[in-house]
Amino acid sequence: MKQKIIEKVKHSPTLNTILMVEETIKNADNSIITVADIKKHLPRQVNHNTLIQILEYLEDSNKIAVSLKGITWICNNHPKLKKAIKEGLEI
Repeated sequence: MKQKIIEKVKHSPTLNTILMVEETIKNADNSIITVADIKKHLPRQVNHNTLIQILEYLEDSNKIAVSLKGITWICNNHPKLKKAIKEGLEI
């Protein structure tokens, strides 16, 4: 007889919370921001585990880079950049 393994379902952050964290990181005064600074600048409190889950998502989707010094927004959707990459010269 097989045993069923029940996996504990994680709480998923809402889209509004994800967008709020994105905007906070994008609009940071410095190019590098720490998790503590993100928490200070958010318009409302976010559970620490939820924030970490959002940061993992943003890193996996190549929107942020996480280093020992902090977090940096790296996503650039500017149409001129996309055009330059598309039409750029190969070396």
